[in-house]
Amino acid sequence: MLQRYIGKYVEMEITGKTFFTGKLIDVGLDILVLYDGTQFMYIPLLHVHSVKEAYTDELDLENHDPPPLVHESESISYRKTLQYAKGRFVEIYVTGNKSLHGYVTSVLNDYFVFYSPVYKTIFISLHHLKWLTPYSHNSTPYTLSNEDLPVNPSNIPLSRTFEEQLKKNEGRLVVFDLGDQPNKIGLIKNISNNIVELANANGETVFWKLMHLKSIHLP
Repeated sequence: MLQRYIGKYVEMEITGKTFFTGKLIDVGLDILVLYDGTQFMYIPLLHVHSVKEAYTDELDLENHDPPPLVHESESISYRKTLQYAKGRFVEIYVTGNKSLHGYVTSVLNDYFVFYSPVYKTIFISLHHLKWLTPYSHNSTPYTLSNEDLPVNPSNIPLSRTFEEQLKKNEGRLVVFDLGDQPNKIGLIKNISNNIVELANANGETVFWKLMHLKSIHLP
């Protein structure tokens, strides 16, 4: 249905009461591409709340390069987009008002692995990525040199699912959702039936539903 708007200007709302206006470039079964005049945004349809045509003369988005993570001979999809993004510098938005800068290293069943120069290796649920924006070819995060951004930054063994990967860290200190609240930093005591038992800094037990956790990294 959204295909009718390809090539047109649209306004859309996504999760978090976030609004975008731009030119709709492509639509797949589970992702779309929006060009806002400066960058291409790959937005999973899971987080798109509404789309409507934008009637405005203020936008002039006719001349732009082809979207970097779309192959003309293939239909786009969320998983293909992440695969094509592997090793390429991107900005992603997952939680709160923070974006992450770095690159995708692996794509698993229901999560992907992201390397950030700031947070290092992060495991991110596929259900919670709001959007992804590729860097231009001549840009790097924080103007770091390639020597500061290793191609294979981690040798951590990877499990197929988000829950299995988290279970490997029982007994370890972890940070959920970039520590957007104190009770998301603590020691994993147990994981069972998609519920995580976490001991916070005060030793209090906090239970988290795994499906609502967006990202995990080890401090």
